[in-house]
Amino acid sequence: MYRKWIKISLIIIYLVIVAGAVVRMTGSGMGCPDWPKCFGYLIPPTQEAEITWQANQDYFKGQIIVYGEALKVAQTNFTSGKDFNLNNWKKYEKHSYSTFNATHTWIEYINRLLGALSGLAVLIMALLSIKKWKVRKRITLISFFTLGLLLFQAWLGATVVYSELLPSRITMHMLVALIITALLIYLLNATSIDNRLHRASSRFRSLLGIGILLSLIQVALGTQVRQSVDEMVRAMGSNGKSEWLLDPGIKFYIHRSFSIIVVLINLGIWYINKKKNLGFNWTNALILLVIVEVLSGMAMYYLDFLFGMQALHLVMAALFFGVQFYIFMQAQKAQLKSA
Repeated sequence: MYRKWIKISLIIIYLVIVAGAVVRMTGSGMGCPDWPKCFGYLIPPTQEAEITWQANQDYFKGQIIVYGEALKVAQTNFTSGKDFNLNNWKKYEKHSYSTFNATHTWIEYINRLLGALSGLAVLIMALLSIKKWKVRKRITLISFFTLGLLLFQAWLGATVVYSELLPSRITMHMLVALIITALLIYLLNATSIDNRLHRASSRFRSLLGIGILLSLIQVALGTQVRQSVDEMVRAMGSNGKSEWLLDPGIKFYIHRSFSIIVVLINLGIWYINKKKNLGFNWTNALILLVIVEVLSGMAMYYLDFLFGMQALHLVMAALFFGVQFYIFMQAQKAQLKSA
């Protein structure tokens, strides 16, 4: 039962990453201006009229509306009169963003729902791990640490909104998501009863470790590159796709150059596994994922950000990291054999 909930947690975490990629691709990050609710609602509004002030309307404490190009928060439960009464409202202080887009709101809301679902799954997993305490304390400790990190991730998500999508917060948010997936993969591997014999050379392990580090660096650089693109979008508009990367900046070129190193490192992992017959079949998936990752990156650059490529690029990066880490965990269990 415990391993079942590790798998469920891991699947939902990846669904959250997919939802986050869609949020990023569609620019829906500020679809809900508050957290954890959305315009003060547990279920967000679907029409602009619901967040616009109206006469003779019932309002509840904490409800948010857009008024005078700013967000206002109801201070109490009340029914509005014929004229707007400023005494019933206070200015929303977390940030100054005040645009409503129903599509963006619901995309972000679904992302949050999946985040809450992942929290529930990890909580159940952590509670089930208590049974492991007498036998393997480390399993229980890491399970609860994962739960704590997920709570931190939720708080971090709130700061992303409050900072109006500050690039450094987005980068940290993504990296923490990858760390959570790594912890879940560790727990899955640590509780595995797979008795298949693998062999692992020191060179193989070293390349895997380097590959994992490079993947994290690539993800961090990628989020920074995307922020540069967002700034170009705001400056040139959504119709100027062909001009978004005319002057992409040094981070883009570092990110692109790193991709060559990442490909070579993982080709080395695949080649050593095949040549030495180490038995790590997931290296084939690793190469497939790195190919899709590179192609989706090229499609964004050469095909003017072809629709869906950004989300695919991010999701492939997360899957690629997960497979890398899984193979690394398998290699840690394997018999050590010199290269």
